Parts: sequence; structure tokens; C-alpha cells
Amino acid sequence: MPQQRLIMLVFFVQALTFGSWLPRIPEVQQALGADHATLALGLIGLPIGTLLSLPVSGRLATRFGARAIIIVGFVLFLAAVSLPGWATSLPMFFFALMLTGAFMSLLELGLNIQADEIERRGDKLIMSTCHGFWSLGLMAGTLVGAGFIYLGVTPGPSQSIFALLVLPLAMFAGFSLQKTGAPAADEPSAEKPKAFQLPHPALLGICVFVVGTTLTEGAAADWSAIFIRDMFDAPAALTGFGYTLFALTLTTGRFLGDGLKKRYGAVNLGRLCGLIGAAGALVVVFSPSAPIAFAGFAMLGLGASVGFPLAVTAAAQAPGVSSARNVAVLTFVALTGFLAGPPVIGFIAHALDLRFGLAVLIPALLASAALAGLLRSRGKPVLHPVDAPVI
Repeated sequence: MPQQRLIMLVFFVQALTFGSWLPRIPEVQQALGADHATLALGLIGLPIGTLLSLPVSGRLATRFGARAIIIVGFVLFLAAVSLPGWATSLPMFFFALMLTGAFMSLLELGLNIQADEIERRGDKLIMSTCHGFWSLGLMAGTLVGAGFIYLGVTPGPSQSIFALLVLPLAMFAGFSLQKTGAPAADEPSAEKPKAFQLPHPALLGICVFVVGTTLTEGAAADWSAIFIRDMFDAPAALTGFGYTLFALTLTTGRFLGDGLKKRYGAVNLGRLCGLIGAAGALVVVFSPSAPIAFAGFAMLGLGASVGFPLAVTAAAQAPGVSSARNVAVLTFVALTGFLAGPPVIGFIAHALDLRFGLAVLIPALLASAALAGLLRSRGKPVLHPVDAPVI
């Protein structure tokens, strides 16, 4: 199988497993007897795990290469994502999600570095398509989770069974990837390494850009069904339709993204999608009925579709210690938006209303549109000679 197809398969398999967990969140909430605020406290475990993995993930990727990170990361992630469904208390739930976030961050870093290297060595753009397969995997995973619900299998056993089924495919894909070596390793220098080095301002701006899109993804995954249920008293069969439309337009936008980027450029594409997403958030927040909310979620999916793929390519080309470290910082920020956003929305929803909670997406997506100019191609990455840890 060509390397381009293999990396797309790896993106799909990782999201397939994570997606199977998302439909089980309401069951775990009910089993724990948690309200919105209590559930939000548990969900904070995911971004905390991501934060804890940041100091080492970039160094590991630089030292061992993306392929090794993918292989080891898959084993750890598949073990961790099986744990939250077994939780019988809020601390157990929090700790399980913390492990999941840590290993998910490491694995996704490897995926994005490998995809960027394959894209740079090849003759066609693939980054947005890779994330299209990730979105497709997330959609398929939610169907798997729904299937286990239909069969009456509780969250803990179902996640463990599915992880064991996915593991052989993940190992086949990981070991079939070509070893590319340490990505963009730093050159030796007589200069004494600094204790730490802040990311380049261009990279910081790209990170702020990506928060709007990944915050939107996390919000839709965790709160869209609850929003439809609570705001419009919709029957259970319809509550998940908003996320289905979101995921459908998100996936479609990503599969079209590489072609649109080639034709219109990253800056124009990123700006247009940010504006579409902000308009979709406005429709959702002020929707008077479920059908109009569904339309808003569809617009949100299109608006959030290409932000992260565009940002990965821009971050890899930005000035910094190494492209791997840059992508590590971006992955951390992106996953923080994806994982920390839903708990914040939950706290706002508990204090005020879920409409107010989802309203935070509007300024975040407008900020993404405003910062899209930073996505302009810079060619090869500009690397610093000093091997200083980036925070």
C-alpha cells in the first residue's frame, strides 16, 4: 500500500476508536449521577493529560521519529481509551480520561508529523485528506458506539472489546509506514542551551488560529446532542442528528480541502471557513427550532473542516527549534481546545444556559478568520540551532 494511503488509514483507525467512546458519555454521566458541572470536571482530565504529555512528546518525536511514536502511541492509546467506561466514581473517570488525553496527544503528534513528511516528499497535498479520513473514522466510531448501545453492551466492556479488535489493524498500518528518521533535527551548536524558549510569534498566532476550529469540534462532539435534547425537547432518535450533520460537512470539507487550498490558497480558504463557522454558531445559538439548529451545526462543520490541517502545514514551516517541536506545540494547543472547550462550555451551561455556553464559539471562530493570514506558505522551516525545550 502506498505511504499516502497508509497514513490515511492510520488517521482513520485512531479516530475510529476515539469516536466509539463519544456516544457512551451520556451513559457514564448517568451512571455517575453527574450534572453538567460535575461531568465537566471529569472531562477536564483529557486536557490535563494533554498538558502533562507536552514536555516530552516533542522531544520523543524528534529523537525517535514519527513512525515509532505512532506504533507505541497506538498501544498506549488503545489501552487508555478503554478505561473511562469502567469508571465508578468521578476521580476514576478523571484519571482515566487524563491517561487517554496524554496518549492521544502523543499519537496525534506522530500522525501529523508523519503526514507532513509524506506530503513534503510527495508530489501532492494530502494533509487535509488525512484529516478527512480522521473525521470519517470519528463518524464510523460513533456508529460503532451506537451499535454497542443497541446490543446492550455497557461502556467498559464494549470499549475494551473494540480496542482489542482494532489493535491488529493499527499495528499493521504502523509497522508498514516507512521510517523517516528524526524529523528536522537540530544542528550541533557550541552555544549553551537555554532553559526554555517560547515559540516564535508566528507559531503562537497559528496556535490561536487553530483554537477556534478545534474548540468547535469538541463542542459539537460533546454538547450537540444535549443541546438538541434540552433546548427543543427532541426525541432521543433525533438528538444525535445535529452531530451527524456536523460530522458530515466536516468530513466533506476536509476531503475537498487539498484541492481548494491548491486553487485558492491557504489564507483565503482559512478565512472563508472561519467566517462560515462563526455564522453557523450564530444560527445554532439563536435557533428557534431543531431544524434550524441542525442547519447551524452543518455550517459549523464546514467552517471547522480545514482549520487544523492548514495549521499543521503552516506550523511545520514556521520558525522554531524543529518542525517536530512546532507541530508538538500546535497539537497541544489544538487538543487543548478540543478537550478543554467542552468542560468550559459545561460550566457556563450550568451557571447560565447551554446557548450561552455554545456562544463562546462565535468570537473564537472570528479570531480564526482574522488570523488566517498566518497560514501563508513559508517554504522550508526555519530552525534555531539551540536545542532548547519549547513550552
